Amino acid sequence: MATSSNDNKTTAPGGKTMDDLIAELHERRAETESGGGESRHEKQHSQGKMTARERIGGLVDNESFEEFGLFARHRQTKFGMLTKSAPADGVVTGAASIDGRLIHLASQDFSVLGGSAGEVHSLKVADAMHRSLKTGSPFVFINDSGGARVQEGIDSLSGYGQVFHSNVLLSGAVPQISLICGPCAGGAAYSPALTDFIIQTRKAQMFITGPQVIKQVTGEDITAEALGGADSHMAHSGVVHFVAEDDDDALHICRRLLSFLPSNNLEEAPYVPGDEGVDPNPELNKIVPVDPKVGYDVRQVIAGVVDRGDFLEVQAGHAPNMVIGFARILGNTIGIIANQPAVLAGAINNQAANKAARFIRFCNAFNLPMVTMVDVPGYLPGVEQEHNGIIRNGAKLLFAYSAATVPMIQLILRKSYGGAHVAMCSRDIAADCVFAWPTAEIAVMGAEGAVEIVFRKEMAEAEDKATRRAELIQEYRDAFASPYVAAGRRLVDDIIEPADTRKHIARALEYLKNKRDQRPPKKHGLIPL
Repeated sequence: MATSSNDNKTTAPGGKTMDDLIAELHERRAETESGGGESRHEKQHSQGKMTARERIGGLVDNESFEEFGLFARHRQTKFGMLTKSAPADGVVTGAASIDGRLIHLASQDFSVLGGSAGEVHSLKVADAMHRSLKTGSPFVFINDSGGARVQEGIDSLSGYGQVFHSNVLLSGAVPQISLICGPCAGGAAYSPALTDFIIQTRKAQMFITGPQVIKQVTGEDITAEALGGADSHMAHSGVVHFVAEDDDDALHICRRLLSFLPSNNLEEAPYVPGDEGVDPNPELNKIVPVDPKVGYDVRQVIAGVVDRGDFLEVQAGHAPNMVIGFARILGNTIGIIANQPAVLAGAINNQAANKAARFIRFCNAFNLPMVTMVDVPGYLPGVEQEHNGIIRNGAKLLFAYSAATVPMIQLILRKSYGGAHVAMCSRDIAADCVFAWPTAEIAVMGAEGAVEIVFRKEMAEAEDKATRRAELIQEYRDAFASPYVAAGRRLVDDIIEPADTRKHIARALEYLKNKRDQRPPKKHGLIPL
């Protein structure tokens, strides 16, 4: 090898100097980072969507992204693929930080072969997931893909399988968040379904079989938006946890969600100082009507208890009779589960039971204390509910609470009737601490229904049936439905003034933070799926 006094002028075989090699590196890097090129990027923009790299730039801390596998290439030679360029094989993977905390991520590039997932594409994603697991950092997958790369056949399917298996390995160890920012069809939809949270934009659709296939097979005619749009998945399937207006909104939701979560199952959630007060909130005394038949919005109660009224509701548009989400008490993250009396009087149906059970299991997996606010008349009656499995789905709620070992507080606001009382984190299955407001009614059923059963003969013989019925209802309510009866049986720890709720919950969380709950050794329980 020839040398000179300037090391950069040293030549390699072929006559290239170090300067030449570095220039080539920069050229190759720029070409690869450009993905499918400017024209395809402009098409993304015209559709109101960001490119793969723009999404990463909008999500992570400035200049924190370290890419893995930039120069990865597919190895398919058939069906015209031999000469077809696929920069980074259509997916950008790497590590970065959000608010100074490490994450790993993958962002599919629709400008490269429609973001289709080939073998190398999926192996890059799986590799990023395993790095996430090794480092105990959350994994974020930004989906925008036409689906499996048909030209690669079974190799493409094998790649999908490795991604799915990795999703399961990460489950319960590190948080997994999927952003659906474009098409997500066929087998590609199963990876998001295996993650903890899905954020879907209004520009995106997600389904296993598209409208054309459905029409051919079943004759049903439906648009892609009605079949797999964000609103459809929120209202009907319950697959989606957050609906975003656009890519930028989806990135904002993702950052906010991560701010509540620990990096992994061995760490605590980030502490956010700033609201250390526990002074009484007199507004809480005015929210819940004394009359159990009058509805109200339980989110007002939540806002009056948590730090700065800041509550990140999850699946707000699905099963709205059950409210779930994240908040903080004295800077520490908690999960909140609450009946919503403004919808179906807060009764629990199939969708609400599934929604709550899944959230409870997430909170337990990542060591997040839970506060359950109860105002429930029971399980929703009806033939449809029974045929759709209210027994099995309601049992999921019982199972999720009973299996949880994190600190759990039950706050009974008003109605707490029947099996639903037990299922909503009662003392007998889960709660470490139970508070009740003076408006609480704890009983097998509402006084009106109970009187019809217990005092049927006496009411039939009464001269003034209406007056006697009202008297018996009040008698039953005083005897069984009062919170003082439950407190007398030690099923309620304290009956508190609503204004002081924040103070009592904060104290309970403080003394429960070192809770230890030993369970029988086993692989896992068998939740009634």
